[in-house]
Amino acid sequence: MVTLPIFVVHIQAIRRRPYVWGRRTHDYPRFPTTVGEHVRKRRLDLNLRQIDAAKLIGCDELTVVNWEKGHTQPSVNRMAGVVRFLGFNPLADGDSMAQKLVNHRKALGSTQSQFAAMIGVDPSTLGRWERADRRPNESELAKLKMAGFVESS
Repeated sequence: MVTLPIFVVHIQAIRRRPYVWGRRTHDYPRFPTTVGEHVRKRRLDLNLRQIDAAKLIGCDELTVVNWEKGHTQPSVNRMAGVVRFLGFNPLADGDSMAQKLVNHRKALGSTQSQFAAMIGVDPSTLGRWERADRRPNESELAKLKMAGFVESS
């Protein structure tokens, strides 16, 4: 029978503070201007990883990365998830009724065809409203109000 010597090893190291998501201030968007910056600010405020935010929005993690870095902007079909995640519409209000209408439609995540079908007008009519070639009449404005669009002066 052979007896082997027993070695006792003690390892000591300096313990670093764990990284807390969102505590880095040099890349925290204090005054966000783009949709991606708004998403990043909200994600860091909620202490979420990009993959977690992507699941809540309903997209891929790399999509969120590209938004936050400013490489791309959210597509129309992702805007409803972004608005839901942020709790508000990050698109600028717009100066004209046409721009406000475009931003409202995008915040709903609808294409022109989908939104036109929702309010019961032809897509070309909606296109003319969004290009400011024509303004909706009273009955058409009532349809827009039913869809949640409020024209503020």
